[in-house]
Amino acid sequence: MTDTTPAIMRGIGVAMKHLSERQHVVAQNIANGDTPGYKAREVTAPSFAGMVDAAGGPHVARPTVQISSAMKALGATQRTGGNVVLDENVTETKPDGNNVTLEEQVMKLGSIQADFTALTNLYRKQMQLLKTATGRGNG
Repeated sequence: MTDTTPAIMRGIGVAMKHLSERQHVVAQNIANGDTPGYKAREVTAPSFAGMVDAAGGPHVARPTVQISSAMKALGATQRTGGNVVLDENVTETKPDGNNVTLEEQVMKLGSIQADFTALTNLYRKQMQLLKTATGRGNG
């Protein structure tokens, strides 16, 4: 998208890309549902600070948390770069170490589909508003 693209359209594009990545990762989780030792993965949500920076607004510093030794002792881990992380919201781990639950993954797919449908409808409405504003709408 170009610099003349309205911010809401760029935001919809970022959200749709995120949903596409999530769908890919959830499909990988399902495909590895019987792989011993496989850990379910998830995609981190887009950074609000990144969206503001991309829109040309003032720089917003993303807060960081330094993990102390006491936090590490409780099981906390420092997140590294990248969008794909281990899913922390799993309900069970099988004896072989695999923690993918098919039902949870299918529920995520349903949520992704619903979100994508909502974004598609929002995109269509925005396009219609733009067409109306430029005199190209059907009325």
